[in-house]
Amino acid sequence: MAHCFCGRGVRYRECCGRLHRGEARAGTAEELMRSRFSAFARQDEAYLLRSWHPATRPERVEFAAGTRWVRLEIVRTEDGGPEDERGTVEFRAHYAAGFETGELHEVSRFARHDGEWVYVRGKVTRSGDG
Repeated sequence: MAHCFCGRGVRYRECCGRLHRGEARAGTAEELMRSRFSAFARQDEAYLLRSWHPATRPERVEFAAGTRWVRLEIVRTEDGGPEDERGTVEFRAHYAAGFETGELHEVSRFARHDGEWVYVRGKVTRSGDG
């Protein structure tokens, strides 16, 4: 299989696939962010819901028809390390939809819940580049 969607340059099976299959847990907020991007690229709703904080988790995840997530760019991280309880990851998620391309620019908040990193919420700061 090809390299993982998260951009680390490792095969999916050995990278985010381990988290998606439940064989490993994210050690940092950034690792969880990368695995969630890969889950969006694969439309893995079950993993996305599992990795979402129960206080903010939706009932379902809506996937935009015809949208392909093609590249993740981590802009910055704040806290979110192995010893932290909270963390922030700012990223740009690049996509293609038909002949259009764009990006989702978000600052996401993560926290530990029952000892595991989970996504809490994000603030989209800009979307679309043409």
